[in-house]
Amino acid sequence: MSQPPPAKGFIDPNWPNPMGPNDAPVIIYGYVPSFALAIAAAVLFAVSLFLHLFQLLRYRTWYFSTIPIALVLEITGYACRSLSAKVDPYNVIYFVLQYFFIVTAPVFLSAGIYALLSVLINRVGKEYSPLQPKKILWIFVTSDVVTTIMQICGAALIGSAQSNRKDPNTGNNILLAGLAIQVFDFFIFLILTGIFLYKARRVIASKSWSFKGFLVAFVIATLLVFLRTCFRLAETAQGVKSFLFGNEGFFIGLEFVPILLSVLIFNGWHPGSYLGRSDKAREATLRDGNEEREKRNLSA
Repeated sequence: MSQPPPAKGFIDPNWPNPMGPNDAPVIIYGYVPSFALAIAAAVLFAVSLFLHLFQLLRYRTWYFSTIPIALVLEITGYACRSLSAKVDPYNVIYFVLQYFFIVTAPVFLSAGIYALLSVLINRVGKEYSPLQPKKILWIFVTSDVVTTIMQICGAALIGSAQSNRKDPNTGNNILLAGLAIQVFDFFIFLILTGIFLYKARRVIASKSWSFKGFLVAFVIATLLVFLRTCFRLAETAQGVKSFLFGNEGFFIGLEFVPILLSVLIFNGWHPGSYLGRSDKAREATLRDGNEEREKRNLSA
């Protein structure tokens, strides 16, 4: 019988491979993930989650309800990453799970950003937007779902290939295609956002400075998510064994930090303070107020 080809990739000399049924011959990350980073990330995202849940219930901004979902996924992803760091960095299941959750989480963050622009267009003026708010929401959310499924499938194929000592290029190409489409779509979203803000500049100029500050925060948070997506594309384009993929410093600076800053920015400049409640919540409030007035009139 022919022997399997020798393993190609990173092997930590200080961490012998347990050679379990779910272990790859090499550490797919290209390094042993930092346990301190994984725990710190989980804690920081948990703090932001608590604040976002409080703000969601306080302002009843249901259009922004995807942000807590994103944060739950981030926390779960970094918890799985901590297992790679502390228990077994060779484990393919830990790698795929952390990748799944950390890659999927920004999709829900992006969905919140798309919804936020839709609400902003409704509040400022639909005539300034190249597309109707509902079309913006559904087009970009649908695209993100499709491209994320592609990325997850690609990551799973990479893990399987590494485990079986096969070429991971097929999985990497699928992952690359998903990311390329996602970057292109997000770039189109940025253009649409820029067109809307430019056309509505006179209306925006008449608003308060706090509202203008909120718009600046919205743009910065959106660009941070775009930066993260561009990093993922560049990382995947170089390949699994590339310098970008195998250096945790890039992961920290261009994956973890941009997403953390984005959710924290929305904590500090929550849309509920500037755009108000969702339409359904506003309708319910008006309805409750009308019913209360009717009761008073009947009792008078």
